[in-house]
Formats: sequence, C-alpha cells, structure tokens
Amino acid sequence: MPDPANTRPSLDLLRGFEAAARHLSFTHAAHELFITQSAVSRQIKALEERLGVVLFVRGARGIAMTEAGERLYRVVSAALAQLQEAIASLTTTGSRTVTLSCTLAFCSLWLIPRLSSFQKAHPGVEVRLSASNEVVNLERSRIDLAIRYAPVQRAPAGALRLFGEAVAPMCSPALLKDKSRPLRRIEDLRHHILLHLDEPMGPLPWLSWSTWLEAAGMPQLQPAGSMHFNHYEQVIRAALSGQGVALGRMPLLGGLVNDGSLALLFPDSAASNRAYWVIISEAAGERAEVGWFVEWLMREGAEETRKHQTEPQRKSAVIKPKRNAEAPKPNRNAKAQRTQKAQKKHERRKDPPSAEDR
Repeated sequence: MPDPANTRPSLDLLRGFEAAARHLSFTHAAHELFITQSAVSRQIKALEERLGVVLFVRGARGIAMTEAGERLYRVVSAALAQLQEAIASLTTTGSRTVTLSCTLAFCSLWLIPRLSSFQKAHPGVEVRLSASNEVVNLERSRIDLAIRYAPVQRAPAGALRLFGEAVAPMCSPALLKDKSRPLRRIEDLRHHILLHLDEPMGPLPWLSWSTWLEAAGMPQLQPAGSMHFNHYEQVIRAALSGQGVALGRMPLLGGLVNDGSLALLFPDSAASNRAYWVIISEAAGERAEVGWFVEWLMREGAEETRKHQTEPQRKSAVIKPKRNAEAPKPNRNAKAQRTQKAQKKHERRKDPPSAEDR
C-alpha cells in the first residue's frame, strides 16, 4: 500500500492549482503568483501525476475543470482561506493594524496630508500604507483595504464610492503675479508652459491637455512650451514650484487649493466619468479598526466633495472680464456640447487598463 505521505502534494502545487482553477487561466494564475505561465503548467502537470487524476481539460479556447478538478478546488480553496485567516489572527493578536493599498498620487496628494486626524482619533491603530500603481490581490497580499481609481461602469462589486473627479487647470499663485504673462482667459495659456502626464500604461485622454482644450473650444492653442512627466505627483510638484500650468484633479488636490498652494484658474471644470472607490477585503470586513478607518475615509471624502461643490468660485484665482453690454450673449450650451463631443471622440478609443490608482 502506498505511503500517503508520498502522494501528499506540496503547498506550492496546491496554491498554483487554486489560482488556475479560480481564474480558469494559467496565464492569470501566473501573474498573481509572480511566476511564468509555463511554471504554472508544470505545477498542474506535477499535481495531476501525483494524484493520478486529470484536473483540467485543455482546449483551443482555454481550460475547463474536470469533475475531479472541481471537487479538489472546493476543498483546497476553503483550506487555503482558513489557513490565511489563522495566520492573520496570529500576527494581529494584541495589536490593531490597518493595511491600505492605493496609488502613489492618491497616497501623497490626498491621504497623507489628512492621516493625522485619523491617528488622533484612534491612537491605538497602526496604519500601514502600500503605495503602488499596480492592482494587487487583497487576500493574497494580506491587505485590508484598497482605493481603486476606475470608471463608474467598471467599479468593483461591493465598492464604496469615495468621491468623483473633475479636471481644471491649476498653477502656483506666483505665476499669477507676472503681469507680462496674464492668466485671465483660456487663450492666455499660450503664454505659459503646460505640464503633461505621460502614463506608461497608455494614454489617459481625460487628463490630456488636447482633450481639455478641445472641450474648451480652443483645440489649436499653442503654449509657450511643454514639460512631460510619467507620474502625476511629479506634475503637481512642477506646478507648485511655478514651472507651468497643470491639469488639476479635484477633489484630489482640494487641500492644496484650500490652503492657497495652488490656484484654480478657471471656475468651470470638466467632470470625468471616473471616481475613487473603497474596496474592503473579505477577511478584514469584520474587524473594528478597519470599520473605523472606512468611516473616517468616507467622512473625509464627503467633506472634500462638499467643499469642491460649494466653493469653486471663491477658490478660483481668475476674475472673469466684464462682457460688453452690447455684445451678443454667448451660447451657454456651447461648452457643454464641445465637452460631450470631445468625450465621445475619446471614448471611441480603447480605454487602457487602469491601475488601481494613478
């Protein structure tokens, strides 16, 4: 009779099988486990040989589990989840820790400046931030919460909407003091350097100067120069130091506008179809400290949204010139029509894969 210890598969084989079965894809499993697709295929083959059963049926359109594969998946999935919960309970005994994953821009521009208020209210809770522009698996990475930046139609199931987003030009107040280069009207942008975001994962038309200028009715405007960056926080650092005009994202930059570090140039902003969403890991949903942090996040988000909606005129640095009384009244729907046209034009392009947060 064979020794059961000799047929007992290793944990690595079971983790590879569980990921492949959950995704029904060796490629997606490889991405999650940070190994190659061929390595996952070898793990599955080794597991099938060890157990003496076929777990997957390979076809031209992908893979499917056999009956034996489905039975094993139910058991392995539950066992790995129970093991992870046990490890998490051991490592958090006697301490209260909340681990949050978010993008670099959200972390540095919005979250960190506000974090002290949560720590004052809950001094016994340790907050750990994992800032990255990559989407991570919360359960596998043992992360409690994530802030995801995504279109409304792609919001993850069960996500809580933190706040939406509007885009408008911003600059350092120092630029407004240069009378030789005024910034009172949109056409005055031709006197200034425009700061651009070059996203390595693909174009972001909703954060593009060409899209914004087209919506504003001035697609042919030529600036005095351009500077390009591959991270949004770099764009804002350049704007803060007076190097040019950036497309600001509200209410992400609400704190910098409220304290006078950045000036909102034009009262009218273009709303995007994207928003920030709070995702809670299933394993962390019942912990009190996680609930406290989510409640704090939602309060901060609601307050920032309220400020942005009720105070745009007061925070704007631009004084609109008076119109000639005899001049014909402008078509108030013109800008809205141009905005819709520009958005529809860019929506025809393939939307790039969005990072958790950019």
